Amino acid sequence: MAKSMKLAGLKSVENAHDESVWTATWVPATGSRPPLLLTGSLDETVKVWRPDELDLVRTNTGHCLGVVSVAAHPSGVIAASAALDSFVRVFDVDTNATIATLESPPSEVWQMQFDPKGTTLAVAGGGSASIKLWDTATWRLVATLSIPRPEGSKPSEKSGCKKFVLSVAWSPNGRRLACGSMDGTISVFDVARAKFLHHLEGHYMPVRSLVFSPEHDSRKLYSASDDGHVQIHDVEGKAIIGAMSGHTGWVLSVDVSPDGEAIATGSSDKTVRLWDFKMRAAIQVMSNHTDQVWAVAFRPGGRGDRLASVSDDKSISLYHCS
Repeated sequence: MAKSMKLAGLKSVENAHDESVWTATWVPATGSRPPLLLTGSLDETVKVWRPDELDLVRTNTGHCLGVVSVAAHPSGVIAASAALDSFVRVFDVDTNATIATLESPPSEVWQMQFDPKGTTLAVAGGGSASIKLWDTATWRLVATLSIPRPEGSKPSEKSGCKKFVLSVAWSPNGRRLACGSMDGTISVFDVARAKFLHHLEGHYMPVRSLVFSPEHDSRKLYSASDDGHVQIHDVEGKAIIGAMSGHTGWVLSVDVSPDGEAIATGSSDKTVRLWDFKMRAAIQVMSNHTDQVWAVAFRPGGRGDRLASVSDDKSISLYHCS
């Protein structure tokens, strides 16, 4: 039996931001520099960090409310930040030059992710109960994937607020998009046909984070919910493959290592947990943070030997994975 992955704390930065740190992602390496870590905060800034010392490269300003999501283009050249001001700012990672500013109605910009080829930015549409797709060549809105209303309900009914879309994830082959809603449902779309396929059931509270397993034709989707569980779904077969429990609070974030072997989660119980998919169990609990952990992110590419976590305690922690 293969040995399970282990986490070891490498570095923590206290007061990395002036307020709660809500989001984090890795920017892939380019020909001229290693991967970088991006963080976004209630303090309205995005910060760029150089591992492993977590040296601050730059602080990006420009949002006038808290930053709820950061996303990096697969090229590593550009990234995007989204804030409660409903603006998405697209910028050059190395120069901070603004490339585009995408405007949406209030409360219609939440999590976002670039597709694996980098041609499209998917934005979880919050109160619009949809995913918005932006073309990265023109920065035009090219599609809106809407969650169907329940049978028999009228547009004016409150069903829309239950379908408030918080989270979004692309399948590794770029053919499927999944989004998680406030009511616990996960909606799956066929991207090429811009068509709703089906719901994935199982959670009964908000689904704040989704990630596909990294294999190219992966059908396996991990979901994290306020109900305290991580579920593993077969996206095509609409089945729950398994569930993992152990957090004593909301599960706010889930990510999977680049080799697909380990899963990390962050929770309102202030811990980061490392899980073994085959065992369906937590193999390690990290208690570096003193407040809820809003995001966990494995470094992409190859070994995936780094994990970052960010928290309401204003800090960033970086771990070595072995």
